[in-house]
Amino acid sequence: MAIALDRYLVITRPLATIAFVLLGHLLWLSGAYVPEGLLTSCSWDYMSFTPAVRAYTMLLCCFVFFLPLLIIIYCYIFIFRAIRETGRALQTFGACKGSGESLWQRQRLQSECKMAKIMLLVILLFVLSWAPYSAVALVAFAG
Repeated sequence: MAIALDRYLVITRPLATIAFVLLGHLLWLSGAYVPEGLLTSCSWDYMSFTPAVRAYTMLLCCFVFFLPLLIIIYCYIFIFRAIRETGRALQTFGACKGSGESLWQRQRLQSECKMAKIMLLVILLFVLSWAPYSAVALVAFAG
């Protein structure tokens, strides 16, 4: 999510900052973490069924999977739109200069297709990476 947001801001608003992403991560430090399994790692306390732990589990699912997914989709759609608009502006500028229009259009279409493939791949990899974790969080929430 941070990478998608960074790319979106760099392309559409070059002077913007993403410091709020770091601040958002500070919120997750407040959860209850316990050793799990063989006591070799820690995870959130999904074994307790207190209201606080269940609320944290639902927030974890929403803010670690669903919200970042929506932000990633939003950012890449607007990155794609910005690239398309820039390509159109350059094409208009090139047409004024009298350069070969068909070659330029073919290159622009190829770059837009490549960007669309990258965009879909990033979204798909995010879903494949985080969907199992989110499913476990939802199962833990259900008890």
